[in-house]
Amino acid sequence: MQRTDTKVYTGNNRIASIDFLRGLVMILMALDHVRMYFGYGTWYAEPTNLATTTPLLFFTRWITHFCAPVFVFLAGASAFLHGTRKASIKETAWYLFTRGVWLILVELVIVNLAWTFDITYSFHILQVIWAIGVSMVTLSALVFLRNGSVFAVGMALVFGHNLLDSITVQGTSAWDFIWYALHQPKSVFIDSTHIINFVYPVLPWIGLMALGYVFGALYRKDFPVEQRRRWLLIIGVCATLLFLALRAVNLYGEPHPWQTQDSPAFSLLSFLNTTKYPPSLHFLLMTMGPALIFLSVVEPAGRRLARPVIVFGRVPFFFYIVHLYIIHALAMLMLLYKGRDWSEYILSARGIASGSLSNFGLGLEAVYLLWILVIVLLYPLCRWYQKYRENSPPKWWVSYL
Repeated sequence: MQRTDTKVYTGNNRIASIDFLRGLVMILMALDHVRMYFGYGTWYAEPTNLATTTPLLFFTRWITHFCAPVFVFLAGASAFLHGTRKASIKETAWYLFTRGVWLILVELVIVNLAWTFDITYSFHILQVIWAIGVSMVTLSALVFLRNGSVFAVGMALVFGHNLLDSITVQGTSAWDFIWYALHQPKSVFIDSTHIINFVYPVLPWIGLMALGYVFGALYRKDFPVEQRRRWLLIIGVCATLLFLALRAVNLYGEPHPWQTQDSPAFSLLSFLNTTKYPPSLHFLLMTMGPALIFLSVVEPAGRRLARPVIVFGRVPFFFYIVHLYIIHALAMLMLLYKGRDWSEYILSARGIASGSLSNFGLGLEAVYLLWILVIVLLYPLCRWYQKYRENSPPKWWVSYL
């Protein structure tokens, strides 16, 4: 069995810049999740709501916007490079299909349990692992097309999905559920005891993974490094400039136009406050443009890049699963320290609806300290797992982490 993480190789060698970028976004992702579990009243407040946020809170959330797009895009690149090591397109397609189905199951069982600690599974949250899984299943069909056709599909979905913003549904029919999964984020109460939260509608993520798949061709063993860096820089700069141009005039690609605020600082926040669920064209240009520029700039550093960050980037799936359980467990301990019932952080459907955690949490300074603690705790675990996986004979369970 093949591994399900998003490793990227050139030949038999790791590409340090890819691992480094992925490691950075994993670290930032942990900040967002620590904020969610420890920030005051986080489950019932939106940090990008300009009426209630502060600049520090806004940017604590905004910087983590880079995580999901980078991770999905690099998963597509990894899929392409994995295909170069397969004997046939059919083998590549089967690999992507089985890995995608596995990731969907992981989201529904392992990741949901990490988020909620609710063994009754009354609160289902469909997030980034689900989106990657569905995107991989879709990509397993797209790989039979020429790269130009895959690119066209990716561009059509990334640039065109905002044309569908006006289509909304509110019901619980099968077609409604399909639309929630594809393009409309929605929390659906199945009954008084069960909720399905469609956080990551998949259409734009499928498009982004398809573009990542085509992008993987830049990392073929025979592709000149300087030419790759030049293409990364050109594409990254163009994407960033296109974001600035479209956003400046509130043109197509974002359902929430920015507006001048009472202060220049909040006007900037409004400008940067693009839609993540589902990711608008502006959101994807805003995040992927700088990410590609970053890849171009750091590649010459190679293995001189910070090793702890690279370690996280080499075991992203393991990091993702373990960090959720650690953060959630620490949040329960904090409840006990505050003299409250630890079971308040069992996020069942009834528990979320009760609002019991609305008066729990810490200030941002404490959140940042706890984030550092979580990263320190994760490093030896990730380092141990990286060494174990590299030095031990293949085992079936290792292939899934």
